[in-house]
Amino acid sequence: MASNLTKRIAFAAVAIPLALGVVYAGGWLLVAVTSVAAVLGARELYDFAGRQGVEPLRRTGLVSAALLPAGVYLHVTHAVALEGWAWFGAGLWLVAVLAVALWRRLPSEKPFAATSATLFGVLYPAGLAAFLIPIRHAAHGLYSWPGAWMVFAPLVVTWIGDSVAMAAGKAIGGPRLWPAISPGKTWAGSIAGLGGAVATPPLLNLLFLERLGIALPIAEALLFGLVLGIVGQVGDLAESLYKREVGAKDSSSLIPGHGGVLDRFDSLYFVLPFAAAMYRLFGLI
Repeated sequence: MASNLTKRIAFAAVAIPLALGVVYAGGWLLVAVTSVAAVLGARELYDFAGRQGVEPLRRTGLVSAALLPAGVYLHVTHAVALEGWAWFGAGLWLVAVLAVALWRRLPSEKPFAATSATLFGVLYPAGLAAFLIPIRHAAHGLYSWPGAWMVFAPLVVTWIGDSVAMAAGKAIGGPRLWPAISPGKTWAGSIAGLGGAVATPPLLNLLFLERLGIALPIAEALLFGLVLGIVGQVGDLAESLYKREVGAKDSSSLIPGHGGVLDRFDSLYFVLPFAAAMYRLFGLI
């Protein structure tokens, strides 16, 4: 346990400053990092499918996961004339994946399951993660602290909610939240984590966001924390559901002390689209 905690602290000490620098810079550096994480997450999902006897269209899916954040960035920044073409591009991509499935999978090779796993492997770790790009760049250009903190605010809300939930669950114990999916989570931890998430946005307002001109009014800040606190826990449980199905404790051993990319970002996959929608609702992007 101590060794695992040491690994987690060492990883965080390096990863957090690097992540802050990448998000502050934005642009193609952020796209590249998002694409790498998307490819690694897609690979872990495809490994899950492989354990179930389903072989996704790996190359098609991994290439798609790598390219999707770039397409989102070009669309958001209008760097190329993509306005109005997003739906057409999505439709053409879907047709291309189905055509590859027709070419590469026989009826005996579970083409329906293979195609479904391929599509999910792109949309979950790449499509949901790509929402951080409009959060970062819809209203702010390169090298922007307000743009960076619009990304980091939902991340911090999620991290604090998770940390409070873990600490309270261990300290208080009590009834399990959903034993069949995540045996370690308790109702006490879930409620405490939600409280931590709700309290975080007003605190971030005082510490950072007011001076950057992106603070939310108190009612909106509390709603922001409440919604993200709920959907973050749902995202965590969703990934646990997939791991339980394939009998895996972690999605991989890629990140020391944390497991895989899916283990690290499961809550954020759900948080980012909701954060982007709420920023749009509140007029920040």
